[in-house]
Amino acid sequence: MTAPSVLVVGSVNLDIVASAPSLPRPGETVIGATLQRHPGGKGANQALALARLGGRVRLWGRTGDDAFADEALALLAAEGVDLSGVARLPGETTGVALIGVDPGGENQILVASGANARPTPADLPPVIREALLCQLELPLEVVEAAVARAQGFVALNLAPFAPLPAACLGRADLVVVNQLEAEALGTAAQGVRGALAVTLGGAGARLYRQGRMTAEARPPEVQVVDATGAGDVFTAALTLALLEGKADGEALRFACTAAALSTTRPGAQPACPRRGDVEALMSGVGP
Repeated sequence: MTAPSVLVVGSVNLDIVASAPSLPRPGETVIGATLQRHPGGKGANQALALARLGGRVRLWGRTGDDAFADEALALLAAEGVDLSGVARLPGETTGVALIGVDPGGENQILVASGANARPTPADLPPVIREALLCQLELPLEVVEAAVARAQGFVALNLAPFAPLPAACLGRADLVVVNQLEAEALGTAAQGVRGALAVTLGGAGARLYRQGRMTAEARPPEVQVVDATGAGDVFTAALTLALLEGKADGEALRFACTAAALSTTRPGAQPACPRRGDVEALMSGVGP
């Protein structure tokens, strides 16, 4: 089977991760953390996850013209993601995510968008023939324009949450939200024409079509190290599985397994699993 071709329109960040004994409360300082730097950004994370899981991937986004851009794009380039749609903007900074992680894998994230805030609809390709995957770390008008120009499958990850026009939601073949985003979506969920996936953290995920649950899956038990990026892996895996024609239940189980496996290693992109490892875990081998 020919690997699905996907255009990811999304953000590119460098993640600066502090693993700490606990996450700080407002006004609190926590010492004793260890520091790491990883490529990140929801768009870049999902592009890398798609590539490692077997998709043919092109990323469209923006970085600064700083040294952070090289770090942020390194893994994508190494995995063969087409970066021809990523422009480096003179005078801009590459997006940065400041991430705190506790010993249980819970995280807090603060994002400085940098160049991710700069693209406009005029910058997009006039026609998008590949499958399209978007998140909401770029300006919303860019996401809306990309969806309007898409000729094939459209997947939307409504994170970080922001309201989108009914026409945009109605065009999507797949919408992915977590529990809080599902609550924020509210009655607008009725306008989702395609599948609506709701992630439930360690409890797994559910898939709905026209308001009716068609599938439910739980992740395998794993030793969680860092949950950063697990939602991005889930979104990429579910998008790819549906593009491959998998039934809802099988596609959801594949996505939950991939997301769970990604939590067993630190960092968002470094932890993106490969397809063989996901299939092995699904069959009861590993991780």
